[in-house]
Amino acid sequence: MPGGRQGGRRRSRLRLSNIYAFKCRKSSFQEDHSQIGGPGFSRVVYCNEPNSPASERRNYAGNYVRSTKYTPASFIPKSLFEQFRRVANFYFLVTGILSLTPLSPYSAVSALLPLGFVILVSMVKEGIEDWGRKRQDIEVNNRRVKVHDGNGNFRQEEWRELKVGDIVRVEKDEFFPADLLLLSSSYEDSICYVETMNLDGETNLKVKQGLEATSSALHEDSDFKELKAVVRCEDPNADLYTFVGTLHLEEQRHPLSIQQLLLRDSKLRNTEYVYGAVVFTGHDTKVIQNSTDPPSKRSRIERKMDKIIYMMFFVVFLMSFIGSIVFGIETREDRARAGGRTERWYLKPDDADIFFDPEKAPLAAILHFFTAVMLYSYFIPISLYVSIEIVKVLQSVFINNDILMYYEETDKPAHARTSNLNEELGMVDTILSDKTGTLTCNSMEFIKCSIAGTAYGRGITEVERSMAMRSGGAALVGDDLDVVVDKSGPKIKGFNFQDERVMKGNWVKQREAAVMQKFFRLLAVCHTAIPETDEATGAVSYEAESPDEAAFVVAARELGFEFFSRTQNGISFRELDLATGQKVERVYRLLNVLEFNSARKRMSVIVRDEDGKLLLLSKGADNVMFERLAKNGRKFEEKTREHVNEYADAGLRTLILAYREVDENEYIEFSKNFNEAKNSVTTDRESLIDEITDQMERDLILLGATAVEDKLQNGVPECIDKLAQAGIKIWVLTGDKMETAINIGFACSLLRQEMKQIIINLETPHIKALEKAGEKDAIEQASRESVVKQMEEGKALITGSSGSHEAFALIIDGKSLTYALEDDFKKQFLDLATGCASVICCRSSPKQKALVTRLVKSGTGKTTLGIGDGANDVGMLQEADIGIGISGVEGMQAVMSSDIAIAQFRYLERLLLVHGHWCYSRISSMICYFFYKNITFGVTVFLYEAYTSFSAQPAYNDWFLSLFNVFFSSLPVIALGVFDQDVSSRFCYKFPLLYQEGVQNLLFSWKRIIGWMFNGLITALAIFFICKESQEHQLYNPNGKTAGREILGGTIYTCIVWVVNLQMVLAISYFTWVQHIVIWGSIALWYIFLMVYGAMGPSFSTDAYKVFLETLAPAPSYWLTTLFVMIFALIPYFVFKSIQMRFFPGYHQMIQWIRYEGHSNDPEFVEMVRQRSIRPTTVGFTARRAASVRRSGRFHDQLKKNFIAF
Repeated sequence: MPGGRQGGRRRSRLRLSNIYAFKCRKSSFQEDHSQIGGPGFSRVVYCNEPNSPASERRNYAGNYVRSTKYTPASFIPKSLFEQFRRVANFYFLVTGILSLTPLSPYSAVSALLPLGFVILVSMVKEGIEDWGRKRQDIEVNNRRVKVHDGNGNFRQEEWRELKVGDIVRVEKDEFFPADLLLLSSSYEDSICYVETMNLDGETNLKVKQGLEATSSALHEDSDFKELKAVVRCEDPNADLYTFVGTLHLEEQRHPLSIQQLLLRDSKLRNTEYVYGAVVFTGHDTKVIQNSTDPPSKRSRIERKMDKIIYMMFFVVFLMSFIGSIVFGIETREDRARAGGRTERWYLKPDDADIFFDPEKAPLAAILHFFTAVMLYSYFIPISLYVSIEIVKVLQSVFINNDILMYYEETDKPAHARTSNLNEELGMVDTILSDKTGTLTCNSMEFIKCSIAGTAYGRGITEVERSMAMRSGGAALVGDDLDVVVDKSGPKIKGFNFQDERVMKGNWVKQREAAVMQKFFRLLAVCHTAIPETDEATGAVSYEAESPDEAAFVVAARELGFEFFSRTQNGISFRELDLATGQKVERVYRLLNVLEFNSARKRMSVIVRDEDGKLLLLSKGADNVMFERLAKNGRKFEEKTREHVNEYADAGLRTLILAYREVDENEYIEFSKNFNEAKNSVTTDRESLIDEITDQMERDLILLGATAVEDKLQNGVPECIDKLAQAGIKIWVLTGDKMETAINIGFACSLLRQEMKQIIINLETPHIKALEKAGEKDAIEQASRESVVKQMEEGKALITGSSGSHEAFALIIDGKSLTYALEDDFKKQFLDLATGCASVICCRSSPKQKALVTRLVKSGTGKTTLGIGDGANDVGMLQEADIGIGISGVEGMQAVMSSDIAIAQFRYLERLLLVHGHWCYSRISSMICYFFYKNITFGVTVFLYEAYTSFSAQPAYNDWFLSLFNVFFSSLPVIALGVFDQDVSSRFCYKFPLLYQEGVQNLLFSWKRIIGWMFNGLITALAIFFICKESQEHQLYNPNGKTAGREILGGTIYTCIVWVVNLQMVLAISYFTWVQHIVIWGSIALWYIFLMVYGAMGPSFSTDAYKVFLETLAPAPSYWLTTLFVMIFALIPYFVFKSIQMRFFPGYHQMIQWIRYEGHSNDPEFVEMVRQRSIRPTTVGFTARRAASVRRSGRFHDQLKKNFIAF
């Protein structure tokens, strides 16, 4: 397109401000500007003087931004805090310190070394993850922009070096490095196009315009040499849509608004360059103000694990307390029972200072308590945390390298940026999703239209395509739409229209050719798009404010009405002349553009054609356009309404096209009133304009309707369908207008036709009247009352339909959401929302997205997942239990603040249903097994101490105690956490209800946890008493030696190593060679360690010196006892599991039975199990298709046939 050249030496001649007739060129001071200088409005910016003493005294924030969790200074203290806020780690720190005292039953080194290893591994992992965030920060902060050096020249500087007051020059397609005051641009009237997708998620371009006072004087680089100006404005805040300030230039004051502010992370589009003054930097910018510090997220399982450890603490302290009382009593009565001598003479109480002295029994009992607390610490698995850390890192590696979540087009694999939340992926109850760039791929396609009551377009939408696939190839649409599945795909961006009756000029042969000509002319003229002509090829492309408009002008071009030029007051296009059959160029004089906005829901242009006729061309939403039709303009209304409803059911966005001829006198009167209203500076300026345009846009003649597809990302409907079958609730939080959100809701099957929509907004006549009156307090009160009333009516509607299986959808706009989220009403809003199958929040600010996410998370107590792609989603991602960033679009703010990044929304299906379920199942089983083996080990320690009259004597050697959790039982459980699969990925897809095991936390319920602990208790009792009894009354070897502590301890320890590892064999569902190596290797490692450690000198190996080779291995009773204990200890679990599997199976066990019995390929049996996941109130294609079947009996035979075929 025509544009300015580098250096500003040639500026674009097109004065685009004339296109935007609603914009007031001259700003005036209004009520808001009276606050400048007061509280909240104290910022002073000295433009072009960033290093002046006055600027430096202000000490504003720099432009460096940080998204990391740690800094070099805070890493060690903060990460240590993160580690020791885990209650088990803190407990082991306390026992480690106590091990340095004479009370310790074991050496200090054997206690502190494992703890140090655990903490070090965890800190290294945290550091590696935060370094990844640091590298992304470095990339953003090191971007470069041209900055004025004070001498009329601009030099390249890094973003991080920018200061408040700097003058910068931003080139086309560059991001704004800070919040800038627009001074001038490559256009004469200082407008520029800005893409705000990173802020509000919208892809349509916004128009910004600088003040005439600056744009008229600042044309080239050298013009800035003498610039001196002062900006006084509001302090940093999070409001993206307002800005209040004044510019003091040459002793004149000029009011500033959001129209002059260019926000950081927006992108300059369709404009060669802009000059701007830096107003807010770094963490003062509005986009950063809308984000929060990266939270320290912990999974629900980890928090519940803390509760288990608290319970184990209680058990440990209770056992220590009871043991100390028994020990005190035994010590006090020791001399009395023996008639003055000590019965426990072998403890040498006469040589003891306190511990076994009968004269100091109370003090001995207290000291014993501390010793017992250290001794029983083996009930708490010290390697649990570090093992989980290792497992989560390895799980993340599998997620990152999953080829089925790799997006080849952008070379983006999945990326787990933190591994702390892997198991939370299997417990998600509610997904809160952005729309633009997350569900959609930011492109619109013209696909169907209705002209003069006839439907045209044989394309098929993604919704129809998915429904056709599920119906065996026949699309579930109306009979009058001759829909054919076309797999060739669109060949032209924005155009996917196919109909031989219209293409290649065949429309002239239609009966209503004159109406069709007016229809296509309207598409070519009624817009604000700007054409760009390729000088080499002559091809015309378009830059438009919205994807819809781009699709319309492309459609008009492809159908023979090519818009190719726009001037200050004219639009030129080529069309096929009906009379001559030749291509002719036509020029319409553009008089006014009446812009589209969410209140008007329509856009119009007033033009004069070549015959001198005045025409009003209008397009808008059906609910406002049909009521504006003239009595003689409703000829095609009935058929058009039918087609619009069919298009909506197919998930398409529709607009009604209409026109009328305008009388000259009427236009003169309109123009006079319109210009007066436009130039007024009163608070009701917008209302005056609305009234005047409302009168003009009436008595229209209907031409037809357009239908464009807001192109979803590939696989979005199927993904939503599968997630809905899994029982996951999906909310959409979008900055788009309500109509857009509703349409995309239909497109991805979050909404369906028979759903009852509960719409909460503030578009009531009473509130509109109050807004005209400008009474702020009255407006606020009335709005609050209206929202509460609408919520009560919605709740009553849901309550009244209980038992009828009716599905409801809640749709609420941003203004209403403000009141619904107030403390007094947010519970009421949550109750209403959770009673609906779908929830869509429109016009949501980033702050509101975060607040809604917080409300759902805290109000339901369930796991929430936020997913988005822009900076406007950062607060939501950080507030949610899990934040998923979409990395397939421009901007990295969402990815930088996310926990996991994926390239496409559809990958969420595999991430949750497969990886999420596996991670949840593995971590749950892993933790349960950890407590099982530690209770088994700890109970034998307790029983031995009880057997030795609570003398604080450990059953095992010091290093046996320390290395049990590190070497002899940890590797198998790590392998379980990484490789086990209770159900294959194919069955996870086939039976999505399996996911509810995580949502309902069935695999980590207290019932299951206590069950595993009880299993550990039974196992320990069996091991200890069988070993003790087998060796108590017999000679241990031919030399007549009886079993001492080292022999009994070694035998018990061997049995424990065998039993806990064989228990793992019984618990694993999916064996790999890794499991075999680590299980049998752990057992072999015990024997190797026993021999190597026993071969060391007695001073180091102490009572383990040659215990295996000289005593245990030669004794047959040692091997027989081990074999007998293995069988007897595992029988209870085996019997229980067999009964449960046969008579009370869990859902994953049912699926295992299906696979085992060979029913996995039996469609009827599989479908019977799958039907458990489909509920009448759910969303998605499955529910939509089921509803279509319920509504119409004509599909029953087809469905039955398809089911049998399937």
